[in-house]
Amino acid sequence: MDRAAIVHKNFLTRVAAADLPQGNAPSGPLTAPEAVSIFRSGCLSRAMDLKSRAMQKAGQGFYTIGSSGHEGLAAVAAALRPTDMAFLHYRDAAFQIQRGEQVPGQTIARDMMLSFACSSEDPISGGRHKVLGSKALNIPPQTSTIASHLPKAVGAAYSIGAAKRHRPEHAVLPDDAIVYCSFGDASANHSTAQGAFNTAGWTSFQSVPMPLLFCCEDNGIGISTKTPKGWIAANFQNRPGIKYFACDGLDIYDTYATAQEAARYVRERKKPAFLHVRTVRLYGHAGADVATSYLPKAEVEQDEANDPLLHSVRLMQQAGALQPAEALKIYQDTMDRVERIGDEAATRPHLETASDVMASLIPPKRACAPTNGPSATARQAAFGSDLRAMEEPQIMSRLINWALTDLMLEHGEIVMMGEDVGLKGGVYGVTQKLRQRFGPDRMIDTLLDEQSILGLAIGMAQNGYTPMPEIQFLAYLHNAEDQIRGEAATLSFFSEGQYTNPMVMRIAGLGYQKGFGGHFHNDNSVAVLRDIPGVILACPSNGADAAMMLRESVRLAREEQRVVAFLEPIALYPMRDLHTAKDGGWMQRYPDPSQTIALGEVGVHGAGQELAIVTFGNGTYLSQQALPAIETAGIKTRIIDMRWLSPLPKDALSKAVAGCDNILVVDETRHSGGVAEALMAHFHEASDAKLARLTAEDSFIATGPAYAATMPSKDSITAAALNLVGKPS
Repeated sequence: MDRAAIVHKNFLTRVAAADLPQGNAPSGPLTAPEAVSIFRSGCLSRAMDLKSRAMQKAGQGFYTIGSSGHEGLAAVAAALRPTDMAFLHYRDAAFQIQRGEQVPGQTIARDMMLSFACSSEDPISGGRHKVLGSKALNIPPQTSTIASHLPKAVGAAYSIGAAKRHRPEHAVLPDDAIVYCSFGDASANHSTAQGAFNTAGWTSFQSVPMPLLFCCEDNGIGISTKTPKGWIAANFQNRPGIKYFACDGLDIYDTYATAQEAARYVRERKKPAFLHVRTVRLYGHAGADVATSYLPKAEVEQDEANDPLLHSVRLMQQAGALQPAEALKIYQDTMDRVERIGDEAATRPHLETASDVMASLIPPKRACAPTNGPSATARQAAFGSDLRAMEEPQIMSRLINWALTDLMLEHGEIVMMGEDVGLKGGVYGVTQKLRQRFGPDRMIDTLLDEQSILGLAIGMAQNGYTPMPEIQFLAYLHNAEDQIRGEAATLSFFSEGQYTNPMVMRIAGLGYQKGFGGHFHNDNSVAVLRDIPGVILACPSNGADAAMMLRESVRLAREEQRVVAFLEPIALYPMRDLHTAKDGGWMQRYPDPSQTIALGEVGVHGAGQELAIVTFGNGTYLSQQALPAIETAGIKTRIIDMRWLSPLPKDALSKAVAGCDNILVVDETRHSGGVAEALMAHFHEASDAKLARLTAEDSFIATGPAYAATMPSKDSITAAALNLVGKPS
């Protein structure tokens, strides 16, 4: 008999024999009807655990991580409001069930069993994952098992105070809401979680509103690795800025009272709290896990003897809320009901085709209030003397600054966040004056933690903002890439488009900086961004394009709810000249605010039919530098600036190179995993032209005179072009 069957049998026999575990007497504000409701939720959670395991064995269900042992979290749900956004631990079925009792019209058992069966009728994920979540219950779906949802919970909590000052058009959280996020004791040790705790405390320490309730469900073990006894309490009892509460999750009366007290503290003080809930883990980690293979049988049996449902029966009997025989009938009736619901859910349809699976990769469009743009008066007040400077050509960094100003004037829900974006104006001065123009509420100087920067953006996006987080250098993104891959980009996919993370992530990056930084400040790898389904990657090569592409990126985020990564080539920020000193060949005038460059629209310079150079970013600049020598050799050339690196603008690229005999791909990213690989594959499939590529070496970038040695140059582009066409060099 497996452990799940043993726990089930133990409940039946021990309740029937009134053999209930000992514990404290019931106390606190929990009423009899509330206690029975919480017990019912626990029974339903337990029944679904058992049925999902049976379905998995029968090939009718799939991945199972059960909530047995954590049924006491239903009492936490009862202490909160359904308007409190909840980011849930994967063992929180009882929490979601109890919240379903707070919102009329729910069919929670069937909805959750459809998810367990991976049916396409699952109302949250559409059959893409066995996942907790519900739009009606204000529970965004979570697929995280390592607490990567904590940074965005911090961001969502921060957004409540921000929205009270500047409420976005699409805000969903009321002013008196709090944000709740739960996780296991093992996950509390993850660097992502630790960063979130630190950020919440750091924010609260400065008296900035942070109505966030962390909840650690401490069952003492992570898969097979035990949490040291007392570790969670010792770690969190004295965290600066975060108040600690503890309760026994086996006691629904204690849990309800403590959760209510913690929630009241967070709601009234607008400060974060840490709720430490003792739980037990029944059945092992997941469906295929056998706890007795790494734990002594006596320890497993000790947890089973502390079954929280058994404790609830004792507590309700002592409180006069429910007699054991009545509790046993509720349990058995619930088992019978879930058996019927599960059998029916197993017959419902599943996703079948790739298009079915991918249908929610791209979020749905949303209606936004129309705007005619900022008024002349508002622009005059914001720009001042810069309006006159717009009549003259300028460098890229200044044009980006002006584009950001116009966008923030037009759309009050845009907020920027990052290390040094406010007072300093960014490492390269790109965001100078924006704090003076829009204030610290919209230009948020953050602590130095990329996970927290992106989490802040993701959480604020879920409350109607259009965030524009800045990552100082491309290499720094690798500290936090899972916030994009595992959180922002997957949310629409796993929620059937019901939840989204619209944002424009600005990243200063790529190589060719002279005398600064080496591989941490000159990073020419974008593979991690191009590999994430649904993410748009933009890379301008000049200031005018940057301004127009930024406008399109914001439109994509606001109206189409897309996640956009906007990669700004650092070496081109200050670039003035193209061929000779002081020729001003790489400066442009600021485009009229109405002008944009649409997603997938490539740039074409020239009409030569002998050679097409396909490139982007610094490659466009270097190819333009190489053009005179190439054309002097008699090669009629056109240069195609991709602009949009992902998704690859295949149709536009094919049209741009049509009629060309030779195609040279110039790619400043690495030979392995670089952009050129996709371009070569596309042109091989779609064109009869002769192909060649010039890429960076598979190397990090050096500091000092060799800063550009591993990447394409004007001379190497010229040589590659002549070699491809067959001209003597």
